[in-house]
Amino acid sequence: MSKLTIISDRALELAGQAGAGLRHAGSSLRDAGIGAEQWIKTGAALGAAKAGFKVARGTVRRHPVAVATAAAVVGAGVLAYVLYRKRRQQQAQEPIEGESSRVPRSNGNASARARASRARRPSSTSTST
Repeated sequence: MSKLTIISDRALELAGQAGAGLRHAGSSLRDAGIGAEQWIKTGAALGAAKAGFKVARGTVRRHPVAVATAAAVVGAGVLAYVLYRKRRQQQAQEPIEGESSRVPRSNGNASARARASRARRPSSTSTST
């Protein structure tokens, strides 16, 4: 076995032990009635955010042009989406023809009410003499 294999195996073993320890600590704190399980989750989230920030900082330092290009593309996409939403909202509020305007959409149960009211109406085919 190479040194790299031995080191990676040991790292996996330590990570498994750390995970088991955290699970045990969380369950014992939950049993104690203390809200510390939430503190453990928050601490883990902060640790992950800190590690992610370090990776992002290193990436920005190594590839500043690529990061700037990606940020510009994302910014352009967000701007295009905002303009699309604004245009769609203006179209929904402008009149259709003359003075009439669009009826705003309901929460989704309007079609059920329409079906129910159609079912209650008497049939239009009546025999009159």
